[in-house]
Amino acid sequence: MSAVLAATLAACEGPDPAASSFALPPTASPAPDSTGDEPGTSTGTTGTSEPVPEDSSTSSTGEPSTTLPLQDLGMPDLGDLHPVGCKGKIDFLFVISRYGLMESKQARLIEAFPHFIETIESKFADFDYHIMVVDGDETWGSQVCNADCSPTGCPYPEYPCDAVASISTCDTTMGAGTVFPAGKAASNVDCGIVGGRRYITRDQPNPVDTFACLAQVGLTGDDRLGEAVTAAMAPEINDVSGCNGGFLRDDALLMITFIANTTDQFSAGKPKEWAETITAAKHGDANSVVMFSIQEPECNPWDRVCDLVKYYFPYHHIADEDDYRPAFEVATDLVEEACSAFIPQ
Repeated sequence: MSAVLAATLAACEGPDPAASSFALPPTASPAPDSTGDEPGTSTGTTGTSEPVPEDSSTSSTGEPSTTLPLQDLGMPDLGDLHPVGCKGKIDFLFVISRYGLMESKQARLIEAFPHFIETIESKFADFDYHIMVVDGDETWGSQVCNADCSPTGCPYPEYPCDAVASISTCDTTMGAGTVFPAGKAASNVDCGIVGGRRYITRDQPNPVDTFACLAQVGLTGDDRLGEAVTAAMAPEINDVSGCNGGFLRDDALLMITFIANTTDQFSAGKPKEWAETITAAKHGDANSVVMFSIQEPECNPWDRVCDLVKYYFPYHHIADEDDYRPAFEVATDLVEEACSAFIPQ
């Protein structure tokens, strides 16, 4: 074959596809199959894939690269295909039962919270947080005390009777952030969130003490956590004029933590529907949510919150220990991993 013919054939074949610098962005792994975890164990999975290699103008040997620019291949330049990451911007939602016998679990959460926040903060140079607590029902305080706040009618000496007349619509809205826990074993004070918001930001003085006030939601309410988290994700409640206006941010990772001692038999809807609402609030990206639950790790057939956490979100952890700090450490590792793969919507 002549040299001219060989050169002509080579030109017709075009560049070797393997030499192209174009690569697809990483894809998220599917949510774990319900048969993939053994009952009775703490679980934690991730939804990340292998990173995309960066384009380079030189090879690993220092020689000029023969990789052609995307424009020379007739393809548009899509820019950097690596995930942007959450850059330390995280929205934390704590969904806490107000059912009876929750006093010790609320106390352990409050005790573990400073360690949790310090661990998260150490992972991000610019930690920009929203922290909101919602409880498991739409009532405020104790219905018994609200009806008769006299010493004979209300059995809780510390109950804030003088606040009953000033309760707002948001105080009695399912999924709205808690700002004034009231009832048996509750804080029974206005927790003093600045700016008129129902969630803590980094502008809040003494955020650890403020969270301790918010998380002590008391024992005179319900445990409808599935219904509460769904309501907290609704567009109208997060609208600028809604009760939780501004809490959910499109460019922030979302971490949801459940604290309960029951299996939530009374929430409206099903785990699949709750998961769809949460995912829709994050523009269809289940990998932008980290789920963490303090409850029995095995998902009994009737444990719907456990089903929600374990089977619909790739980043999740479930544990039930006397000390919540080790479980929170696992959760913070998941947050760091999910943040690195996060793509703002």
